[in-house]
Order: sequence, then C-alpha cells, then structure tokens
Amino acid sequence: MKNLNWDDLRIFVRVARGGGLSAAAAELGSSPATIGRRMLALEKVVARPLFVRRQTGYELTDDGRLLLAKALAMEAGARPIEDWLSANGNRPVVRISAGTWIANFLSENFGRIWSPDDQFRIAFKTAEARLDIAHREVEIGVRNQPPDGANLAARPITDAAYAPFRARNHTPQSAENWVAIAPGDASTASTRWTTAQAGFAIAAWANAPRTLYDLIRSGTGKGVVPCFAGDRDPLLERAGEEIAELRHRQWIVMHNDDRHRPEVRTVIERMAALINAHAPLFSGERPMGNG
Repeated sequence: MKNLNWDDLRIFVRVARGGGLSAAAAELGSSPATIGRRMLALEKVVARPLFVRRQTGYELTDDGRLLLAKALAMEAGARPIEDWLSANGNRPVVRISAGTWIANFLSENFGRIWSPDDQFRIAFKTAEARLDIAHREVEIGVRNQPPDGANLAARPITDAAYAPFRARNHTPQSAENWVAIAPGDASTASTRWTTAQAGFAIAAWANAPRTLYDLIRSGTGKGVVPCFAGDRDPLLERAGEEIAELRHRQWIVMHNDDRHRPEVRTVIERMAALINAHAPLFSGERPMGNG
C-alpha cells in the first residue's frame, strides 16, 4: 500500500463518477488509454478488482464502492487546504449550485450578492443535477427540500410556485399545444408534470429548461415555468392558474463547516435577503398580466 498515491485516487473518483474512462479523460485532459492504465495499476496496488468493465462503461465492484467512500472523504478533507493554497494572493471562490431558473435570477441580480470590493469571487455551477455539497463540490446550493445528509446545514427561504405560461402577443400554432421536458431528462416534479397529464398534445420536447423556455417564447406551445421566471418576462403571460401541487419551499444548503467561512456566510446572507425580498414574485402573487 506504500505505492498508493492521491493522484491515482483522484483519477479513480472521476472514473467512478463518470462511469467510464472517456468522461474522466475529458475532465483531466488525458486520454482514455492512459486513464485505463492508471486504473489497472491502482487495482494492482490495492490487490483487488475495483471495476466491472463492460462495453457500456465501468461499474464499481463492492471493493470499488468501499474505496470510493474513503476517497471522497479524503477529497472533502483536502478541500480546505486546496482552497487555502489557491487563495494565497488571490481571492477565494464561492461556488453556487443552482438550477437554470434560480441561476438566471441570481445572475440578473448579481450586484445584490457581490460587489467589486468583496474579497472573494462567485462561480455559478448551473445544473439540474445536484452537485455534492457534503463532499464540497460546491459551497452553497439552492434546493427544493432540506438536506438529509450528514455535515449539511440549511436555511429555509420563500416558497416557489409554478404555472403554465405561453408567449404574449404571439399567435400559437395551436392553443392546445404544450411543450415539455422529455421523460428521460425530467428530474423534478415540475419537469415531469406535463407528461403525466392525460390528453395533453405535446408539440415539442426539450432536454433542458432553457430550450423549453425558448420554445414557449417562440409560441410553439404552453409550458410549465416557475412563476418567478415567467412573471418577470414581458414576453410571457400566464396560460392558466397556479399548479398548486408543484408549490414547494426552497432551501439554501451549505456544508456545516463551510458556512462559518466569512465569504460563504456573506453570500448566504445576501442570497437569502435577495430571494426573500422577492417572496411575492416567487410565490406567484405578482403576475405581470394574464392573457
């Protein structure tokens, strides 16, 4: 075991997360063949198989899953040291994980969460999939439910409401048409809602919220959008009442240790103040107009 090094474990974590060599190679700027050789060497050092190799990708063995848990714990433990080293002479970065709609809202109000005088920078990690706060892939996440993992803390903020929207002053191809996130790409209740309704005529599918939004604005059909996104867009109007079953509380989630860092605490306070100040918009109480 004396030949085991952290670089090999870092590569192993990326192969495990990506389910194969190609994704890890792209992330690390290497070749799949090189990554494959490193994994074979790692298995030789630990003297046990870590992967079941298939044509469709790499699947972890039981020993592989045990090693992944230990490697992730090491990665989380090393993060504060890496942040400290990277901040030497530079401003530290506060990474925010948020879905498309929240990231768009925060970007439009960026001056409320950061100023040029701040001794830190902001990095948005916009993705519908949740990044791992417990293992410090990001410092802050905006979530639709409180965390259930260890070492995580949460701050409740305002509710988010959802409604169907359509293009304003745009003749639709059909008043009955809908647009929706494709079932294979739908990861939340709001993205699954449209396809779960019987009898809806779906004119187009999208694999991402931004494309769905563009389809709605083009007049292709109606679609489900958070009220805080649709109601502040002058090119959209409500196409129906709020969908009550989709309303949910939002939470700012952070690592229990990171939340005490001054820059992280500052961003959390500013984000909470910004979103709560717009509570009527988020809860669907301030529509700009109905068609």
